[in-house]
Amino acid sequence: MQEFLKVSYTLAPLLLGLAFHGLCIKFGWLGFLGRPIDAGFKVRGRPLFGANKTYRGVIAVALGTAAGVVLQLLLHRAGVAHETELLSYANASVIGIGAALGAAAMLAELPNSALKRQLGIAPGKTTRGWANAIFYVLDQVDMLVGVWIVLGIAVGATILRVVWSVVFLFIAHQLLTLIGYQLGMRATAR
Repeated sequence: MQEFLKVSYTLAPLLLGLAFHGLCIKFGWLGFLGRPIDAGFKVRGRPLFGANKTYRGVIAVALGTAAGVVLQLLLHRAGVAHETELLSYANASVIGIGAALGAAAMLAELPNSALKRQLGIAPGKTTRGWANAIFYVLDQVDMLVGVWIVLGIAVGATILRVVWSVVFLFIAHQLLTLIGYQLGMRATAR
């Protein structure tokens, strides 16, 4: 259970990053970055990633996650939560790890988006049958590939940590998505 708490604490700033991105969409913040990463490039006549994958998403989640790590750094300096820390909060360079974590999480969603676009699944839409179940799970945890590329360098990945991160992020993503939809930050509750 301690390992789950450590993984959850480490990933918690990512939730702040995702929430900040939702606020950016709702209020038009960082609008100048709202350009699609694929710049309209098409493969087989279909968008590579689609209009929803923007530079704003990458930057907003990176900034929000870094801000979350700043809060953890302050908690560390106040002597709080030391037993749940995986990252070293001894100096401010951990903020860069937070920014990298947020950016990597968003960039890791791109292959899943590209696959869905090539299969003709529109952004925010679903498919049917077994593919729906597969893409539902992928949509919830695809960012973990990027997260563990960064965390693997910083703290080391273990099977237990990765499993706990899947559990934590799956549950947290459900809650964030529902809250974001209710607050008008998302077009769908999925």
